[in-house]
Amino acid sequence: MRSSLAWHPEPGGFCSSRGSLQDSYSFPVFPSPCRNLGKSGLRVSCLGLGECRAAVPGGSRVAEQLMTIAYESGVNLFDTAEVYAAGKAEVILGNILRKKGWRRSSLVITTKLYWGGKAETERGLSRKHIIEEIVRAMTHVINQGMAMYWGTSRWSAMEIMEAYSVARQFNMIPPVCEQAEYHLFQREKVEVQLPELYHKIGVGAMTWSPLACGIISGKYGNGVPESSRAALKCYQWLKEKIVSEEGRKQQGKLKDLSPIAERLGCTLPQLAVAWCLRNEGVSSVLLGSSNPEQLIENLGAIQASPVLPKMTSHIVNEMDNILGNKPYGKKDYRS
Repeated sequence: MRSSLAWHPEPGGFCSSRGSLQDSYSFPVFPSPCRNLGKSGLRVSCLGLGECRAAVPGGSRVAEQLMTIAYESGVNLFDTAEVYAAGKAEVILGNILRKKGWRRSSLVITTKLYWGGKAETERGLSRKHIIEEIVRAMTHVINQGMAMYWGTSRWSAMEIMEAYSVARQFNMIPPVCEQAEYHLFQREKVEVQLPELYHKIGVGAMTWSPLACGIISGKYGNGVPESSRAALKCYQWLKEKIVSEEGRKQQGKLKDLSPIAERLGCTLPQLAVAWCLRNEGVSSVLLGSSNPEQLIENLGAIQASPVLPKMTSHIVNEMDNILGNKPYGKKDYRS
């Protein structure tokens, strides 16, 4: 299902000085590098935090732990959506920001609109929901000061181009970014379609699911553990994907990638996150961590002894040979 994004930053730089982290989690702080969001002037940390844990037991507490770890690590981008936990995620995020007292000018908050509620008038991107057709509605939102930028999520390249054309034709504000799935096993859109849009109209890429819903974490190498997400009834689709023939092939490729991770002195998840970031067309990678330990591990892709600088063309080519899924477009804009 497609949706639209709204950015809520305020002018100002990002400061890495914070209050103290929970005593049970301590690690050296290395500010997350920032990149421009597409060709806009908005600077976002190359790693962002998404998927608020509002819907799970103790969700507010876990969400605060994750946000604190991310913020103290230099992350300035926090992503949510009106559909997460039926709107509770947005409320929890706001409450945490108020409690922490972090400078609003140091943050970039993104949310996604579409699902809203159960009634027909409470969802979608119609005039009744957020004013009129998408481009006009988002232009109104920005002109009213409710957001500073807008983008798309899960839109096709043709739809994004159409939105840009409409904006230019009627002197409105075009999208600056597309939020797309991107990981070792999902590459076509981010590596072929979006680079062309970036060079034509300046639309950047904010990517999600760098670990493919946990498939790349390494935990499913010998089946589906009872304590894993895929073992839950609501994630039956994920379990079926993992145990399928294609899923078994993917696990085999991950085992072949493990020696590369060991050689670089990192874990497989850290290698996967760094692999996403090696694409200079990616403005930010959203991490969907379920606990503090997992978030700290994933942040290791750019902290302490970072993996990203080790992603040489030789390493990337070695990974491509194992994956066997490198897409090719009219022109390769990647690094």
